[in-house]
Amino acid sequence: MCDMEMEFQARDNLIKYQTLIATTGNGCIAGFAGIVATFPLDLCKTRLQNQPVHNGVRMYNGLWHCMIEVQRKEGMRGLYRGSLPNLICIMPEKAIKLGMNDYVRGFFHDGSSIKLRHEILAGAVAGLCQSVITIPMEMFKISGQDATRVNAGAVVSYRNTLQIVRQTRGLSGIYSGGLATWLRDIPFSMIYFPLYSYLTKVLWQKDSQKAPFWVNLVSAMTAAGFAAVAVNPFDVIKTRLQSIHHSRKYTGIVDCGRSIYKEEGFKSFFRGSAPRCMAIAPLFGIAQSVYRLGVCQGILGIPHNPHV
Repeated sequence: MCDMEMEFQARDNLIKYQTLIATTGNGCIAGFAGIVATFPLDLCKTRLQNQPVHNGVRMYNGLWHCMIEVQRKEGMRGLYRGSLPNLICIMPEKAIKLGMNDYVRGFFHDGSSIKLRHEILAGAVAGLCQSVITIPMEMFKISGQDATRVNAGAVVSYRNTLQIVRQTRGLSGIYSGGLATWLRDIPFSMIYFPLYSYLTKVLWQKDSQKAPFWVNLVSAMTAAGFAAVAVNPFDVIKTRLQSIHHSRKYTGIVDCGRSIYKEEGFKSFFRGSAPRCMAIAPLFGIAQSVYRLGVCQGILGIPHNPHV
């Protein structure tokens, strides 16, 4: 009997270990697929939020004008400038975010439902944990995206993103804007995950844990788009604090927010919200849908039971 219990315990531990590997693998695959599809929109979002204003005239008139100008001046490669750090870091970042949310929800999920406060808590924990990767990833990404932006009539260029950060921030500066990133990502996850779960159950009332690909895609895109717009003011502040070329230097979040409101008006807090929504919605739609497919579980031959 003792040997049998030990065998069951060993088997249970093996399944948990395999599930952890599979969850991490699914997050990596999901993040990579999403970032490849949406990065040009994210680049335009950064340029729009960070563009200087000279005599009331902005560099870009909108999303499509920005995309056309980048392509014309920097070529197609310009639309993916700064993407390498994202392609490398998005895999562990999404693995942590999606996997941690599932892991925490598992503690409160009774097999059929979970309370809203526990969904919000799981999202908050996921958003907090992912920041270990997100903050430096955002710093490198924005530095790369903004490296050749025309500033006061001059083009600033660097050999690579690491050189940009070293020369403008120092290696200790990779966590610049960390608090602003928390203020963006934690509320985002607190909104996104519960809303995604709710929409999945509304669209697929049979068994939300076995919802088809299109349900996960639509639910994730809708939830991510709404959450992205809701936290956009913090994204604007974060982008300004992490910018390497912006002429205005800020002492912190409060100074940055106050200055933007005073100098540019309340509408500036939602600048870039359209391309951000257009980038984040499909990014999370693709990532969440691919994650729910349970590709790695299928490879390892273990059951896939996400806690929707």
